[in-house]
Amino acid sequence: MRRLNRKKTLNLVKELDAFPKVPESYVETSTSGGTVSLIAFTAMALLTIMEFMVYRDTWMKYEYEVDKDFTSKLRINIDITVAMKCQYVGADVLDLAETMVASADGLVYEPVIFDLTPQQREWQRMLQLIQSRLQEEHSLQDVIFKSAFKSASTALPPREDNSLLPPDACRIHGHLYVNKVAGNFHITVGKAIPHPRGHAHLAALVSHDSYNFSHRIDHLSFGELIPGIINPLDGTEKIASDHNQMFQYFITVVPTKLHTYKISAETHQFSVTERERVINHAAGSHGVSGIFMKYDISSLMVTVTEEHMPFWQFLIRLCGIIGGIFSTTGILHGIGRFIVEIICCRFKLGSHKPVLLPDGHINNHLPLITDNSMH
Repeated sequence: MRRLNRKKTLNLVKELDAFPKVPESYVETSTSGGTVSLIAFTAMALLTIMEFMVYRDTWMKYEYEVDKDFTSKLRINIDITVAMKCQYVGADVLDLAETMVASADGLVYEPVIFDLTPQQREWQRMLQLIQSRLQEEHSLQDVIFKSAFKSASTALPPREDNSLLPPDACRIHGHLYVNKVAGNFHITVGKAIPHPRGHAHLAALVSHDSYNFSHRIDHLSFGELIPGIINPLDGTEKIASDHNQMFQYFITVVPTKLHTYKISAETHQFSVTERERVINHAAGSHGVSGIFMKYDISSLMVTVTEEHMPFWQFLIRLCGIIGGIFSTTGILHGIGRFIVEIICCRFKLGSHKPVLLPDGHINNHLPLITDNSMH
């Protein structure tokens, strides 16, 4: 009884077979079918390799949300060289929220030579070339995010020559912490001193002829310092054409969370607009000579996440490629064979012309093939 039920079950399963097997004696092979099969297998191999390359690659996903962190401090990383002696310049930050000077004790004033060595100049040209490409191809920023902590350092290489020339510039580098509100970081003549209504600089003791705010920004970033990340102002160099010249940078800082397979960090991106002008009170161009970086914090936060194609999605796409090529080549081969058969049949019909009999009738029948005619 059990055997009968088992046989019935197996027969029922066989009837539900959606892939019936065709005996090999009923299968007809052809040269055209073999050629199409070779083309199909080649296309499948190429597309499979390309799909595997896509599977191995990753992409960056950008998500936007409101930044709810208002209590933490913002870190500013600075490395700027000014073409004036260190005793003549001062750097500080004016916090617009509290109308007070934020502490700039984290900055180091280092006497250096303003002109770069050939190796340093080559580094600067390469950095400027990368900056120009980044402005044209925004997708290159994803490559920089992926290569963070893995690429070469973007810092200015140290000076190798032992120059005997006296230092004629001041390198201001280090970091400082400010509140997450709009502010103004500036470098101008004289050291900063506290003032009840803001701040002031001791500029009266500096000769006007020594003013030279030609500068080079080797690095400027906000947030956690991440090696390999290139910021918009890195490698910027400005040469002053007048003693009384003001350089302004208007910066919009965007909080950014970066999550890749290499790192996970909280940093900040920023965009910048530049402006420079000569201070001439007689012509109506008022202001103070110096370098001014006015920054503002965006209320939106960007989360950048590196994503990868799941393995199950790769398998589904692979099955779609194989099945699609099989179906498409089968349809094209069938259509081509049908067209060839129609053309060949027309040629065969046109090769048999009607025969005129002696009694005037037309014989449209094909001649019979006999054994004598074969011999």
